[in-house]
Amino acid sequence: MWTFLQRFLLRLCDGAIVVVDVVEGVCAQTKVVLKQVWLEHIRPVLVLNKIDRLIIEMKMQPLDAYVRMVQLLEQMNAQVAELFTVDVMSKKENITDSSSGLEEADDSNIYFTPEQGNVVFASAADGWGFSLQDFARMFSSKLGLREEELQRSLWGDNYFNTKTKTVTAGAQEKAKKPLFVQVVLENLWSVYDSVVIRKDKIMTEKIVQNLQLQINPRDLKHSDPKVQIHAILSKWLPLSDTVLRMVCEKLPCPSYMSEARAEKLMSSLSKPFELLPEATQQLKTAFVACSSSDDAPTIAFVSKMMVVDRHCLPKNKVRLLSSEDIALRRQQVREKLAQFTMKQEQGDNVAVQEQQVKSEDVLEDGPIFIAFARVFSGTLKRGQELYVLGPKYDPGATIDNSVEPSGALKDLKAGQYVTRAKIGDLYLLMGRELECLESVPAGNVVGIGGLEEHILKSGTLSSSLACPAFTELSQMVMPIVRVAVEPARPCEMPELIKGLKLLNQADPCVQVVLQESGEHVLITAGEVHLQRCLQDLEECYAKIQINASQPIVPFRETIMAPLEPISTSNAGRVQIETPGKRFSMRLRAVSLPEEITNVLEKNVEVIKTMPQIQGPGHLDQTEEEIETNKKLGLQWRSKITKLHHRLNHVFGMNGWGDNAADRILSFGPRRCGPNVLLNYTPITLPCLWNKNPTDIVFERVTLECLNSVINGFQLATLAGPICEEPLHGVAFIIEDIAIAVDQLAPLSHGEDGDSNHNGQSQQQCRSFSGQIMSAVKDGCRRSFTNQPQRLMAAMYNCSIQVSGEVVGKIYAILSRRHGKILEGDLEEGSASFSIAAVLPVVESFDLANEIRKQTSGLASHQLTFSHWEVIDIDPFWVPTTDEELELYGDKGDSINRAHVYMNSVRRRKGLAVSEKVVEFAEKQRTLSRKV
Repeated sequence: MWTFLQRFLLRLCDGAIVVVDVVEGVCAQTKVVLKQVWLEHIRPVLVLNKIDRLIIEMKMQPLDAYVRMVQLLEQMNAQVAELFTVDVMSKKENITDSSSGLEEADDSNIYFTPEQGNVVFASAADGWGFSLQDFARMFSSKLGLREEELQRSLWGDNYFNTKTKTVTAGAQEKAKKPLFVQVVLENLWSVYDSVVIRKDKIMTEKIVQNLQLQINPRDLKHSDPKVQIHAILSKWLPLSDTVLRMVCEKLPCPSYMSEARAEKLMSSLSKPFELLPEATQQLKTAFVACSSSDDAPTIAFVSKMMVVDRHCLPKNKVRLLSSEDIALRRQQVREKLAQFTMKQEQGDNVAVQEQQVKSEDVLEDGPIFIAFARVFSGTLKRGQELYVLGPKYDPGATIDNSVEPSGALKDLKAGQYVTRAKIGDLYLLMGRELECLESVPAGNVVGIGGLEEHILKSGTLSSSLACPAFTELSQMVMPIVRVAVEPARPCEMPELIKGLKLLNQADPCVQVVLQESGEHVLITAGEVHLQRCLQDLEECYAKIQINASQPIVPFRETIMAPLEPISTSNAGRVQIETPGKRFSMRLRAVSLPEEITNVLEKNVEVIKTMPQIQGPGHLDQTEEEIETNKKLGLQWRSKITKLHHRLNHVFGMNGWGDNAADRILSFGPRRCGPNVLLNYTPITLPCLWNKNPTDIVFERVTLECLNSVINGFQLATLAGPICEEPLHGVAFIIEDIAIAVDQLAPLSHGEDGDSNHNGQSQQQCRSFSGQIMSAVKDGCRRSFTNQPQRLMAAMYNCSIQVSGEVVGKIYAILSRRHGKILEGDLEEGSASFSIAAVLPVVESFDLANEIRKQTSGLASHQLTFSHWEVIDIDPFWVPTTDEELELYGDKGDSINRAHVYMNSVRRRKGLAVSEKVVEFAEKQRTLSRKV
């Protein structure tokens, strides 16, 4: 199963074993796994699991099962081909002939093909697994073929010609059974038929004798056929040996690392490998060489912090005492007894002494953190001092003398990301057991103690400050579900805070936020993840009883698209003024097309870097830093230019006119969101894309007022008028702006000799800036409310595999939860349906229990975050027309889903809720008193 924590271990791996259920097929999580493996440049191998279900549950014939596995391999390779195509096209982006890039690229070793040995057919429940090499070795002498030739021909449209004793192509055309069915599946099916289905004891003993297996007689005589089949097949085709052989032969060894993977580890999206300092680029040879010599730099990456009970550490385990240990303890007891007698004779306080002795023997309780890391270069030794590099560390901006030897993570100041730590105990991870080590060479995975004060979730250990910090893994799971937690007893609040810190450090997917109201909010990736975090918090970290609120799901606020063209629409126009009428502005709110919103959401990182790239640099930069920043600026400017052209193109396609992107003053909220502030006034204002004419000099008053307008726009988009949720896909157009420069000039430029007048002028300027921000915020909210308002809900992609007899119940469940069915088809060669749907996140809670109860366990589902979708219901709707009054009545008793969501959010935030305390007050509700 692909869990939230396993994703963060990919950075330490050289290969990945992708396990796919042959019954359920390629699911949503399978695609996520393949994408993450491809992005990390990790070589995958495939295990087709649960083949026994095709025999026992689905009762397939060998030929049908073969067709099913062929289709499954085609689906997996189609996903790999899609990733390969996207990768090649992104590298050939500036070349007009995109097809030439695909023709030149080498894709011979990226697909899953059984002939190459990177596919294993298995049943983990019954303990067996095989590759084509196993059956080629068993049947090559019987068929009179060489082992290599039989392995190449065993999979595919080939059959064995008994007359010519050769392998011939065209089995489907000549209505022959494929060789894989003849040699492999029919033998496997016959074993299951004899042992599990017919339970033929005589035939079972004959199979064991023919295969020359040494089986425990107790297992053969067992009444459960599953025990018998497991004992036979695990001896004949052991799964562990097959998978281990495939890993050793097909996955790269730790000492081999490709240059592309080394550059991937060292570089980031904001700073590619070519722009790293020269000393940093030279470390690439250390990564590729993976040398453990003393001359090689020590480099290790900590992927996550594991929580281990102190009693599980090797030094705290109870072990058998040897004769030397017993003699040593006797000597220690004699010495303590002699000291005790001497103190008693001297009249000292014996009770205090005994209490101190007992306190030394008591083991401190509670969990301890062990860093899960991999050594990429050098040798990691116990007691070694290394630099701990945070995720934001830049090797070109740190001086060796600026690192304090004893500094911890909590002692770092703003802009500091490096500490120096001493390596504690080193542990060999043997499943659940830990074994102490003195040193670990390069290429190994190790547990490191003593780093909990230096690493929060992940970090880089290095003996050189030239080493870059390893880039964080791209998030495939968006934290969307949040709850507010509090202790059941208010006096246990310190334990809760300590437990939240431990949980935040142990789980990379968890976010812990302290809100302004004082609430501790836990943000998780889903309902199952939330339940796991709350359980760990109560049982492991805080060890107190915790009260959690109902799950909180964020919403977005938007407006509907106008029916009229953007140039002629007059809806939503608002005129605003500040007190004193020194500043006035006319603006309106318009819905952004979906294409523009998608472009903005995909280029958030580019928008975030725009102020840094286009702003002035630091004056104290060295020549090397200036040159590096210049190269980095050129690269990011190309991305900004591409975004600018893309926005102009999309704006023009949707009827906004040419060069509409040049009118953008700001993005929001947080200056990188999917909302825009546009300038449609005759006044020329500073351009966001740094394309201001050189002959125009902007006055200081204009720049200050524009800054206040942008800040007011940011406040308005951060909290909308419906329920104080962020806006999404809204454009605020400034049509006219008027600034009384004559009245503002004395406020901006006071006389030099009058310091009191200057202070008073600055105070008035700050007050006027706040007035503009407040007026713009109120104006944006008013223009928003003048348009048709809607809520947007977060949506899950829901992938369901269900048996045919309960498909109707699944449709009913999704309909009750306001889900939408995208497709539902019968899977070829099986009796199960594959349903794809979208489901609101707010309606997804307790979905697993309901599906389990309604379908009796005949359905399984997977949820992944998809997108934001508009709830096409006005949250303030009431019946007004004659038809609506006739259909819904005067009170509109039908449930307005958007109104329910809005009231729940407003009630949680302490806002006014439009609900009646007493319904149907004309009816008598009194009850007779019983005497």
